[in-house]
Amino acid sequence: MAHLSRILGGLIVVSGKPRLILCEGVKTAIERSLSSRGPREYDVVVVGGGIVGAASARELKLRHPKLKMAILEKEHEMAMHQTGHNSGVIHAGIYYKPGSLKAKLCVEGMHLMYQYCDEKKIPYKKVGKLIVASDEVEVGRLAELHNRAIQNKVPDIKMLKGVEEIQNIEPYCVGLEALWSPHTGIIDYGLVTKQYGVDFKEKGGEIYLNFEVNGFGQSSDKNYPVLIRAKDGQSVKSKYVLTCGGLQSDKLAELSGCPRAPRIIPFRGEYLLLNSKKASMIKGNIYPVPDPRFPFLGVHFTPRMDGSVWLGPNAVLAFKREGYRWSDISLSDLVDALLYPGFLKLAVKFMLAGSQEVIKSAIPALQVRSLQKFVPSITAADVERGPAGVRAQALDMSGSLIEDFVFDMYKGQDGAAIGSRVLHCRNAPSPGATSSLAIARMMADKLEDQFQL
Repeated sequence: MAHLSRILGGLIVVSGKPRLILCEGVKTAIERSLSSRGPREYDVVVVGGGIVGAASARELKLRHPKLKMAILEKEHEMAMHQTGHNSGVIHAGIYYKPGSLKAKLCVEGMHLMYQYCDEKKIPYKKVGKLIVASDEVEVGRLAELHNRAIQNKVPDIKMLKGVEEIQNIEPYCVGLEALWSPHTGIIDYGLVTKQYGVDFKEKGGEIYLNFEVNGFGQSSDKNYPVLIRAKDGQSVKSKYVLTCGGLQSDKLAELSGCPRAPRIIPFRGEYLLLNSKKASMIKGNIYPVPDPRFPFLGVHFTPRMDGSVWLGPNAVLAFKREGYRWSDISLSDLVDALLYPGFLKLAVKFMLAGSQEVIKSAIPALQVRSLQKFVPSITAADVERGPAGVRAQALDMSGSLIEDFVFDMYKGQDGAAIGSRVLHCRNAPSPGATSSLAIARMMADKLEDQFQL
């Protein structure tokens, strides 16, 4: 009987509950039957399970519940790279040029993020942000930021004059003046992204993990003409595709025939961790006034949801697109960056500043000096090396940083190529996580317009 059960499997009762037991032969037969059906078919497939891809898929599914949709993510879970390695700040929209898309999306996205997290009971903290001016030059720049914030309708923005007003907010911080944004917050964007995925699946969407896309081809099915292939041999078919690939966005675009530029250059930002005994000194975000001569913001204090405080980041070239340590090296990624004319021009322009960032990476005490300008009581003995993230920085051929959204589509000479059904988001600039729900609305509008959904 036991032998017969192993051959056939069957329905047995365990503790009063029926359970179906399948033998290996039956399992194999079912798997073969499923595989013989060929690739699954979808109306829209989103490639990339980071926060922008997940938010966009969710928004489109909410608008069009009857669409058959899927998200393809190359890692074993969502939000593994930029989304899961950022500082977790909910930005208020202070820095961006008034009237720009980034300014609009950030302010709108902030309000939507708080509303969404309240609805889904995702924890966050409105710890606020101080942007601190340490000299008269920065005081002038701070006044310009204040004016921008007002034009961008950043809520409850306020200028603080002198150390006493600053220390009413941050007791250990010093400076001449500061801009106070009480609605800047902190959150775990990995949790947010996974909740987007839950919403998507509850509406009937499907999520494929461990699906690393390595090609777009012509399907034999005219109803689902795009064949999306994975590195391990998996495939799905779709009518239309949106890629939100972050650090891999330019490579995904090239797979459908789009040009190489703008190229993604990976910049690693390394953080220090403040000693737990000193972490209570920092109440909220403390930021420098941006220096317009340099492309990146500079080091700052960022409290985290777990009570820790991150200090940094610096900005150094990553030797791998998903390289979070100096020892993470991909020769193909490194050569791809070093031979790109846009990167070479950027490197020459910022050679001195870039060299200083590398030295700070090797000697954390030098990074502490920049932090002491705001909180003098922090010393090198109070910090240790912390986590790192990699920023997908889009660069054009002239070496200019791309600060706006870049959408791309390869239509071919006759306009009927597979590329005309694949829309690529090649750049979703910071603050992409804060703006994700607002970006998703824009993405859904674009997909509806482009593909006549």
